[in-house]
Amino acid sequence: MANSWFESVAEAQRQARKRLPASVYAALLAGAERGQTLEDNVAAFSEIGFAPHVAGLSAQRDLATTVLGQPVSMPVLISPTGVQAVHPDGEVAVARAAAARGTAMGLSSFASKPIEEVVAANPQTLFQIYWCGSRDQILARLERARAAGAVGLILTLDWTFSHSRDWGSPKIPERTDLRTIARHLPEALLRPRWLLAYARTGRPPALTVPNMALPDAEPPTFFGAYGEWMQTPPPNWADIAWLRQQWEAPFLLKGVIRVDDAKRAVDAGVSAISVSNHGGNNLDGTPATIRALPAVVEAVGSQVEVLLDGGIRRGGDVAKALALGARAVMIGRPYLWGLAAAGQAGVENVLDILRNGLDSAVLGLGRASARELSPDDVVLRPDFMRRLGESG
Repeated sequence: MANSWFESVAEAQRQARKRLPASVYAALLAGAERGQTLEDNVAAFSEIGFAPHVAGLSAQRDLATTVLGQPVSMPVLISPTGVQAVHPDGEVAVARAAAARGTAMGLSSFASKPIEEVVAANPQTLFQIYWCGSRDQILARLERARAAGAVGLILTLDWTFSHSRDWGSPKIPERTDLRTIARHLPEALLRPRWLLAYARTGRPPALTVPNMALPDAEPPTFFGAYGEWMQTPPPNWADIAWLRQQWEAPFLLKGVIRVDDAKRAVDAGVSAISVSNHGGNNLDGTPATIRALPAVVEAVGSQVEVLLDGGIRRGGDVAKALALGARAVMIGRPYLWGLAAAGQAGVENVLDILRNGLDSAVLGLGRASARELSPDDVVLRPDFMRRLGESG
């Protein structure tokens, strides 16, 4: 648990860096190649200004909304991320924190905890799936998610297996055998609190992915499942339409950055899209998601819910995304830093930071509800937006 409340996502990141072994912390930074997209995701928000009012402000502000059919206390959802070995409780701690703060949990196929445990911790769980294996294998994973009680499906497509990073990629082991433990023990000893947390569980960090297991089979290792995913031919729009037909609940397509893709997603029957570049882990040089958001909203926002992920670090960023048309945002690294710093309490802390910052922005902009935010509330440079794929 946290010794003290931290007041910013930046401080959560600093605490995570102090607590985690170097290679574990490096895995959270990620970002492909030079990290241009990773940097732009964050920096682009600083190019957006506010146009505040000073009188007639609302004494009470409503931040609640509905996303993918789920009532949430604020328009901030947990984005699915892979094996969360930064803390022994992993995705279950995150799910509990999201439930405590009244929001939905996105669970990765590559999570370290089984979906049944996560849904028990947060009934508002959305299951994220990759196009991996045969259609029958994909259907088996969908059936498990349905049986577990997942309230929505997230199909993630913004990933092209780019590994090269100018600052080096962390060496993630295939399994936690004695040789692996011996190799990583020196850096773990430099972070005794992290090591002690795992020592108390009596087991090392799990590197298997139970949600990728097929019926009556053992969970594969992370890289075993990853290798299968790499070898699976990527889906076309007909495949996406087929998958949508297999899932009657809300269906979010994550990874849209272009207008033409957004329109095809609507044609395929999705109920929502997330403007995303996988947190800068896809093709480096892709614009920040907040730059691409307005054009996508203009094209399809009246037909499907449009979310945004990438670069959110404070409540003001959430307000800017809402003002430019997002229904809600999804966060990744911020809650992982909170999880690393203080477990469930750290994730709750991060969600509180974003809520408080959003509330302050809604107040200053003279709105009574976060749903009232509009382009009139922000100031953009003429060259800020990127209108990709409009001729498609």
